[in-house]
Amino acid sequence: MERIEQHASFGGRQEVWRHDSRSTGTPMKFGIYLPPAALRGEQRPVLYWLSGLTCNEQNFITKAGAQPFAAAHELIIVAPDTSPRGEGVADDAAYDLGQGAGFYVNASEEPWAPHYRMQDYVAEELPALVEQHFAASGARGIFGHSMGGHGALVTALRHPGRYRSVSAFAPIAAPSQVPWGRKALAAYLGADADRWREWDAVRLLADAPERLPLLVDQGEEDEFLEQLRPDLLRRACAAAGHALDLRVRAGYDHSYYFIASFIGEHVAHHARALAA
Repeated sequence: MERIEQHASFGGRQEVWRHDSRSTGTPMKFGIYLPPAALRGEQRPVLYWLSGLTCNEQNFITKAGAQPFAAAHELIIVAPDTSPRGEGVADDAAYDLGQGAGFYVNASEEPWAPHYRMQDYVAEELPALVEQHFAASGARGIFGHSMGGHGALVTALRHPGRYRSVSAFAPIAAPSQVPWGRKALAAYLGADADRWREWDAVRLLADAPERLPLLVDQGEEDEFLEQLRPDLLRRACAAAGHALDLRVRAGYDHSYYFIASFIGEHVAHHARALAA
């Protein structure tokens, strides 16, 4: 573990760390905000943020404005990169596949399988690392945006009991049914569409053994609505009897301006669950 950035922020500290990942077989970076209590050595709950296509660990920590809310609620927030990177790591010329577009799955197909194990990384390796090296309790929440919103929903649904709360901004709710998701899942998992269901929140909701309430914000002016399909998420939750608070925000798009406008409400949502 090597700390490569640290900045005082709202009485706490925003840091960026780099380490060698056993999941991806590459160096990985993550941002971590440590609130005042954590700097004093008090164990605090951890909220994991998963970013969207083309992002890395920097986008959330510099644009979302989450630090004052994390400080007020004394929550640690961890924001990892979106994919493995580096020489020898498979990539694609398009923005929606390869480096910057890991989709938080465990790839089984070549040339992606050796490094693209982002589900193992965000669900298992990273929490273990954070809880070993920082003043982090075992209470966890997870949230994210777009591809990261997909990642947050799917990770919580695939690991019942691991998280106490989940939320998303403009998630790709049904990746097996939209172009972004079909392209990525076919590349990473192969042509068998039945395997894609394991990574599709809308499909997983039908048999979910745990019923964490879902909080989702969606911009009404989002230019990617046909890729996100919040209507399918609403329908799946209704059919499964799964609690969903889907808030469609008039005038908002897909950007971090949208995220920054409502990040405080999401952090408060998680803080309530993590304090229970």
